[in-house]
Amino acid sequence: MGLTARVGKQLAPKMAGFAPGLTGSFVREALHRAIVGIGPLPPAAVAADRQLAEQRGDVDKAVHEVIENHVRYAGAQGFVTNIGGLVTAALTIPTNITGLALIQCRMIAGIAHLRGYDLDDPRVRNGLLVAMLGEDSVSSLVKKRKLPAPPMGLATAPQHDPSLDLLISTEVASDLIAKVAGKRLAVTVGRRVPVVGGVVGMGADGYLTWKVGRYADREFLPRAKR
Repeated sequence: MGLTARVGKQLAPKMAGFAPGLTGSFVREALHRAIVGIGPLPPAAVAADRQLAEQRGDVDKAVHEVIENHVRYAGAQGFVTNIGGLVTAALTIPTNITGLALIQCRMIAGIAHLRGYDLDDPRVRNGLLVAMLGEDSVSSLVKKRKLPAPPMGLATAPQHDPSLDLLISTEVASDLIAKVAGKRLAVTVGRRVPVVGGVVGMGADGYLTWKVGRYADREFLPRAKR
């Protein structure tokens, strides 16, 4: 783990002080809004179906477009929420975290929908959230037996285990906060120019989202739609 990632993990428990809403519940709310739609953004399934239509029914191409679109969304919000530099960090870090959560939830939900998963199923929702952690973190949690299975295993479990809900929400929230805190440290310690911070934030959020999208693409294998 790199220096900024380690510091991000150390700062994560303190970051909630910037905004009372940054508890485990915000990732569930982000997932809900991603699935049902919010503001100008249509529901994840609707947007994914539009991509499928544009790609003439080619699911893999539609998944690729869903990932690319959300990488661009993540980059745009990463630029805007990091352009102010250290001065505006207390205001923009919570916005950056919740924005990234919404975008990544929407992307993963779109991928899962295209592959035949029911987004209203609580097992699938847990799988979607776990995918946000990325392959390395998920493998570590499964190895430590904190999680019983990776995203697809959770999404296709025989039954929903409610005891996992809080654990998953907490892990995902902590991971997102740590990633954003670590990125902000890299931006503010190494660079004092606000616009440069925006460019770094754009690249970092876009790359994180691309990695998560590729992981979700590999995890959510096709299922027959019921």
